[in-house]
Amino acid sequence: MGKRFKVSWLCVLCVVLALVSVATIVTLWTIAFTGRKGGDVTAPWDRYRLPIVLIPEFYNITLWPRLMPNPNSSLYIFTGWSTVQFECLEATDLILIHSNKLNYTEMKDGHLVRLTAGGAESAPNIKSVWLQLETQYLVIQLRSKLTPGQKYQLYTEFTGELADDLAGFYRSEYEEDGARKIIATSQMHPTHARKTFPCFDEPAMKAIFHITLLHPPGTIALSNGMETGSAAITIDGQALLQTRFEATKKMSTYLLAIIVSDYSHLNTTQGNIQIRIWARRKTIEQGQGNYALNVTAPILDFFQSYYDISYPLRKLDQIALPDFYFGAMENWGLVTYRETNLLYDPETSSNSDKETTATIIAHELAHMWFGNLVTLHWWNEVWLNEGFASYVSYLGADYAEPDWNVKDLIVLDDVHKVFAVDALPSSHPLTSEEDSITLPGQIMEQFDIISYSKGAAVLRMLSDFLSESVFRQGLSSYLRYFSYANTVGSNLWIHLQMAVKDNNVALPDQVDAIMNPWVLQMGFPVVTIDTSTGKVSQKHFLLDPESNVTVQSPYRYEWVIPVRWMKDGNICEDIWWLMEKEALNVDMRTGPSWVLANINVTGYYRVNYDLGNWERLFSQLNTDHQAIPLINRAQLVDDAFNLARAQMVPTSLALRTTSYLSQETEYMPWQSALNNLHYFDLMLDQTEVYEPMQEYIRKQVTPLFLYFKNMTSNWTKVPEKHTDQYNHVNALHTACRTGLTECQDLTRMWFKEWMDHPEHNPIHPNLRSAVYCSAVAAGGEAEWNFTWSQFRMATVASEARKLMSALACSTNPQLLDRYLSDTLNPTMIRKQDATSVITAVASNRAGQSLAWDFVRDHWEYMFTEYGVGSFSFASLISGVTARFSTPAELQQLLDFMEKHKDAGFGSAARAVDQALERTKANIKWVHQNKLEEVNMTNHSHFIKVYPYKWPTL
Repeated sequence: MGKRFKVSWLCVLCVVLALVSVATIVTLWTIAFTGRKGGDVTAPWDRYRLPIVLIPEFYNITLWPRLMPNPNSSLYIFTGWSTVQFECLEATDLILIHSNKLNYTEMKDGHLVRLTAGGAESAPNIKSVWLQLETQYLVIQLRSKLTPGQKYQLYTEFTGELADDLAGFYRSEYEEDGARKIIATSQMHPTHARKTFPCFDEPAMKAIFHITLLHPPGTIALSNGMETGSAAITIDGQALLQTRFEATKKMSTYLLAIIVSDYSHLNTTQGNIQIRIWARRKTIEQGQGNYALNVTAPILDFFQSYYDISYPLRKLDQIALPDFYFGAMENWGLVTYRETNLLYDPETSSNSDKETTATIIAHELAHMWFGNLVTLHWWNEVWLNEGFASYVSYLGADYAEPDWNVKDLIVLDDVHKVFAVDALPSSHPLTSEEDSITLPGQIMEQFDIISYSKGAAVLRMLSDFLSESVFRQGLSSYLRYFSYANTVGSNLWIHLQMAVKDNNVALPDQVDAIMNPWVLQMGFPVVTIDTSTGKVSQKHFLLDPESNVTVQSPYRYEWVIPVRWMKDGNICEDIWWLMEKEALNVDMRTGPSWVLANINVTGYYRVNYDLGNWERLFSQLNTDHQAIPLINRAQLVDDAFNLARAQMVPTSLALRTTSYLSQETEYMPWQSALNNLHYFDLMLDQTEVYEPMQEYIRKQVTPLFLYFKNMTSNWTKVPEKHTDQYNHVNALHTACRTGLTECQDLTRMWFKEWMDHPEHNPIHPNLRSAVYCSAVAAGGEAEWNFTWSQFRMATVASEARKLMSALACSTNPQLLDRYLSDTLNPTMIRKQDATSVITAVASNRAGQSLAWDFVRDHWEYMFTEYGVGSFSFASLISGVTARFSTPAELQQLLDFMEKHKDAGFGSAARAVDQALERTKANIKWVHQNKLEEVNMTNHSHFIKVYPYKWPTL
């Protein structure tokens, strides 16, 4: 027995030693191939982030797009040659470089790449090369290691499809003078450069790009740099032009742009900068590029002054594309736009179209510094780029068009809109954990309303409490320090804090301590003021107070809140800071006076009051509403309606904010009211409440309709003020939609005049959207077919967009079904517009169920075509589910999610979660506000809906 005991221990010892040896080998293999210890044995090529061992310095790229299809395959292709020079930081025998959907030509040695070294050293021999499709890499294994500090060149030859997928290097098509034209254009952002050439496709991997384009005679080639020369060459018997461009500045791959077309252009100079507007020849001849050309120079001037840094390039090209998923893209030196966003035709474009052109140009030019010169380190801080550009776009447009007072509109267009999403538990912080954003779909998902609009709102608040001059000083310092490099959000706080110190600005805490709760946790607070005690408190605002917030916050959903306020019309000069959950402000004990907080809505929060103060505010609105600042009249409406949805005030209180509207003529309060009453439309459109509600709104809007009828001399003139032109449209649209006979007769008459004489449209461009929709809704197949024919013939993109929206206004299910089916055919409805058409049909009472059924029936097609590349894909889900308010609809949504959960939802994944939350909240709202009684006597229509009454007229 003793001998067996000894032998057993000997065997155990051998086994242990063997296991240790195996473990050692596994550990060494793991470290060698993954650079990581522990249990992670994932190969580097199976991870979505590049290892930081190779840093690109420059690319030499030649691309040759074929503008005619291959006669054998009918495919459009491009071919390319690329050399990238990179420096090795750490010894490695592995090269990972991004590549997606490219086919490589074998070199003479049988490999897909050629590696050379600079200087006397020779490059390691290649062991194997393969494509890792899932993570989109070209993987090159070497027989020996690269040397740290040494520079190498990687050469490839490749072929790609010039597809119509609107991603990477793609083709756009249009007709002009009966001829079909092809444009080779690009959209590299955010991860599509790898679909065009092999590259280190991450924003921190900045490099210089030397671009050469081969293209047919008669076409022009554009890229980020100025053209340095064009020469005639022949390849395989084909006559070509070879156009070379100046080397770019050091920049990220996503900012590269390459275009071949037969466009024409307008040009001017601003100092030593050449400014050009490129578009289809006909649109240039018709003067549709003139406004963009004229407005670009002052906006560029504004930003050079605002940043106190000169524009660093020799030229600024802006080009309008027929097919483009994004609204625009800030490629450095060659900005790309949807035609509707760059082109403006004075004869057919509206005042709103003009503002769109100015603000989007301002947005893109803001990026030339904030995003291009200084770039985010990774996509988890997209808001640094997009929120900032969204905010200052209002400043740039305001400088170019000072009479518009466009700066105030950020409250309606960004702050109020993003509140609706940020009040859901499925919202997300502005800055996410870097490791949580790795997949291309996750990256695309970051480009949402939170990044754009909340980012803009929070930066506007920051600029307000620092003062604009201090804010600008900090920005300029930040941009100078990080020029041509990458940065993270905390660096911005450091430079702003330096400016605070330089100017002796009094703040309750450091800039980072104030801003981190706004950036690093989702949501926003509601500030509640009790004017009887002076107690002020804050609470995380949720539209559904019973929703479960599962995401923990290091700040416990508390914020450092700057409160600007006024009492009885007198603004308190100093900001009062709410630093904790609850505090006392004795000056807010008011007695008979009213208090109003968040003056001009510079703070990113909602405000609630005790009922006594609400009563005093209502009294002020009804006696002299102009004593309350214009923006705050819009705020009171929006806050009250949303506080009611969150069950913090009675719905009757929210409705009372609309009772004074018969005296109101300003755009912002009216637009705020219409936005909020739209929710009632969505929730109550299938109930007995709906028609009396329309009657109430009609009675409130009739004085506004008559006001503009008188102002415009019976609709023959245009209001002078920018926002009056907007409210002019609101008056007409709302009066017609709610059944005002005079309005409906007017729009029918105008539309009939146009149908009788199609060559002359008598409807003013500002009013066309409202008139077209009203006429199509009231009309039949003849009106719809006429609108469709005008849409197909439209030569101005903004006019085509108005007609496209109007087609969704029909009440005929057969016509709406036909229209939905057209979105499956890109020759009828362009891919970029398909989601807009579907959501427009869904917004129609008659079309919502049709659109939802259509989306479910064709989901696989939509997901394949739009699921990753389309910027608007998420809006498809939110649009078709906006009216969901019944348990049956909730179940349909759950079934839809279950059916497609394995494939996922691409860039709409978060929108699906939000749709689920909204539907549950809607069901609760309808239940809590169920119909009890409809009383219609003596035309004093009110609807008693538990627990509220419509205001009596």
